[in-house]
Formats: sequence, structure tokens, C-alpha cells
Amino acid sequence: MNVEELLQSKQVPFLPKGKDYVVSCLNPEHDDSNPSMRVDQITGIFHCFSCGYKGNLFVHFGEKASFLHLRRELIKKKIREKRAESVGLPFPPSALPYVGNWRGIKPETYRKFEAFQDHDNFIGRVVFPIRDISGKVVAFNARHMTGGTPKYLINPPGARMPLYPAKVKPIQGSVILVEGIYDMINLHDKGLTNAVCCFGTRNINEDKLSILRLQGVEQAVVFFDADQAAQKAAANVKQICENVDLVTRSVNIPDMDPGGLSENQVQKLKQKLYS
Repeated sequence: MNVEELLQSKQVPFLPKGKDYVVSCLNPEHDDSNPSMRVDQITGIFHCFSCGYKGNLFVHFGEKASFLHLRRELIKKKIREKRAESVGLPFPPSALPYVGNWRGIKPETYRKFEAFQDHDNFIGRVVFPIRDISGKVVAFNARHMTGGTPKYLINPPGARMPLYPAKVKPIQGSVILVEGIYDMINLHDKGLTNAVCCFGTRNINEDKLSILRLQGVEQAVVFFDADQAAQKAAANVKQICENVDLVTRSVNIPDMDPGGLSENQVQKLKQKLYS
């Protein structure tokens, strides 16, 4: 029995996050309404970052861990890491190009970003290979299409995500920084082909922005979601941009996120920014 099977057998809701699963604290004395415990996906070692409760999942539930399985998973993990470092991740053998228009995105845009479906490994998801600046696939970003959880699945867990696309095509020396992959794809689909996905506001740092500078980018238009938390994060991102001599500009459309803009709205935004 592995960690995922144990959590399922004990009916413990979990959410993959990096190399861990996030669960509500297993400490019976901790009313953890906002899940704050992380469980290592391979070893089952857990730690609650709220109350400090820690231990091993198998010991906690009185179950025997399969040490053969643990050893096998650790070896497989090292092999994947070494392969990814050298030549990048291979596409799954059962991958088939996605040919639909889910969320109103044109099929040619899905082809542009190499979207595929894989009914063996990513059931019910549309998957995007994430390439770094060298063109190497460093991760797969799989978005569930019918409301399943987690909404986004990153494989391998804990992958270091570059800005995406890593190779950019600035418009008048400018790119548009957005939070999510569908924010970026929606803008590309409707004519703003200089949009770049950050994969969350915490994924931006000076090294990644410096790669944009090396590609001739002089300005970053920060276009995050309209909620208060995203706007606060946008202010932090603007500061990081300034640290690498990127001129910044903000876009804020009330009650509207980049991924929800219509073609007409995107064209108006393009005219406003670059006319």
C-alpha cells in the first residue's frame, strides 16, 4: 500500500501540491478548517505547519508500509530527475493530440501549445507540455475539464516551472504577465501573442525575468486576476520587475480575469496597450 492508497482507504481528502499531499491536520486536538498538513507522497512523513503535529502516516494509522514499493518509488524518482536534467521528459506513449475547442479556445491554438489528452495517465484532462528556454520539456500541466480535483495537476510533482512560453515574442518590446495557463492561452487565442504565464504569483523571481530581458523584453504589463489578493501580489511582482530593469505597467479590469475575456475585449485591450 502506498501513501495515496492509504489516504483513500482512510477517506482522508487530499490535494497534491508539489512533492506532498495537503490534508487537514490528523491531530485530533486540532480543528484544522484550513488544511495545513503536508504529507510526503512517497514516504508518508507528515507535518502540520499550524500546530506542529508530525509523524508518519503508516504509523499513525497502524498500517504497514511496503518498503519494496518505497524503494522502487525512490529509484524511479531519481531516474526521472536524471532523465529530465539531460533530455527532458518524454511524451506519454498513449498521448493523443487534443482537437477540441474547450473553453472557446480555437483548435489551432491548442495545436500551437502541443495540447494532448492521455486516457491512461491524465484521465479527463487536457495536458500541456511545459518547455524551458532550451526547448526541453520540464513538466506537464494537466487541466481537468469537468470540475474534478485537483483542477491542475503538475507532473512530475514539485517540478520547477519556467515562465511559459519560455521563448517569447514581445510586442513593442513588451510582454503581458498573467497568473494561469488558461489566462495566457486565452489571450494568445484572441490576438495578444505576447502573453506569458507565471504559474502563480509566487513563481516569479529575478532569474526568470532576466531571461525575458535577454530576449529583448523591456516592459512587463502585469495583468492578474481582479481579486484583492492578486492585486496585492501584482504590486510585489512589479517590484521584482524593477529589480531587473523591466518597466512595468498594470492592467486591472474589474470583475474580469484574463482567461474570461472575449475576442472583442482582447482586441480593445491590444489597441489600448499598443496602438
